[in-house]
Amino acid sequence: MGFFSDWFSRAGRVVRGQANKGMDVVEDATFESTLKQTVRDMKTELNRVIRASADAMSNHNRLEAEYQKNVRQADEWKERAKKALEQGNEDLAKKALVKKKECDEQVAAMQNSVDAARSTSEKLKSQVSELKNKIEAAQRNANTLIARKNAAKAQKKVSEALAGVGEADNAFAALKNFEESVDREEARAKAYEDMAGSPDEDLEAEFAALDVSSVDDDLAALKSEIGK
Repeated sequence: MGFFSDWFSRAGRVVRGQANKGMDVVEDATFESTLKQTVRDMKTELNRVIRASADAMSNHNRLEAEYQKNVRQADEWKERAKKALEQGNEDLAKKALVKKKECDEQVAAMQNSVDAARSTSEKLKSQVSELKNKIEAAQRNANTLIARKNAAKAQKKVSEALAGVGEADNAFAALKNFEESVDREEARAKAYEDMAGSPDEDLEAEFAALDVSSVDDDLAALKSEIGK
């Protein structure tokens, strides 16, 4: 069990390693498009926030308009009540004051809602502005990252070519392989030549032996010279 457990563990690491390598290749190949898509997603999110903010601001504007209408009407009924009193018509003045009171009550009832809507609207305006600034910064940062990524890839290819490693030196490696192949062929040809030898080597050796005097011949010649 220990053997199989270890084997499956190692196999799992190999599979994960290959999967991660493949994902690295995909991420590297899609770096620019993925980064730009991220910025586009941020802009889409901004558009949703803007629409939501517009709805909130519209609600505030509606409440504010209704609120101000009641404020104006309260003032108008107050002026009418004054006018009725000036003309000695207290009953009409009372009716005008009743209407004014109704408007004042409506204003008081709407006060909290209007204040909350105004606060939310202002807050959303600030947040939308902040989000726009962040997206603009992200856009600039994305362009910078893409430029840095491209520069790094170019530098890597140049460095690999100079070092003779990696995938950037395919042409250089191919030329080197050709040179090594020719060297092997020349060495193989020389080996066959050495093993085969020349067909006239034995004959040449026999004739060469005729020209070489033996030690015995030299000794006999020396004795003959001394005897004389």
